[in-house]
Amino acid sequence: MPGHDNSNGSSEKSSSGMDDLPTFNAENVQNNMKVILYSRTFMAIIGGVIAGILGLTSLTGFIFYFLVMAITSVALTAKAKFSIHSYFDSWNRVMIDGVFGGLMSFVLFWTFAYDIVHIF
Repeated sequence: MPGHDNSNGSSEKSSSGMDDLPTFNAENVQNNMKVILYSRTFMAIIGGVIAGILGLTSLTGFIFYFLVMAITSVALTAKAKFSIHSYFDSWNRVMIDGVFGGLMSFVLFWTFAYDIVHIF
């Protein structure tokens, strides 16, 4: 530990020091990340269809996308019972990862639904 002064000179290791480090199963964390990716992709598609049906254009459509992604992040955090460090190694895994990955799906379904409802 930085800054720790061992004045008695003993080299004993305490067993409580190992309990402080969080351990993760790599397969479980990878599966959790897949769930987040699929959830974000699904919500991007649904959000794109809703934005197209509502007739949102330009900046309002993109604001709607980021609003949907914020709601998705809060919902995923609530699903984890606000104990993110039990399932992931950091907060940005839930809040930030995959936000821009679903943007192309959102735009595709946004324009598709807008064209079907408002143009044809």
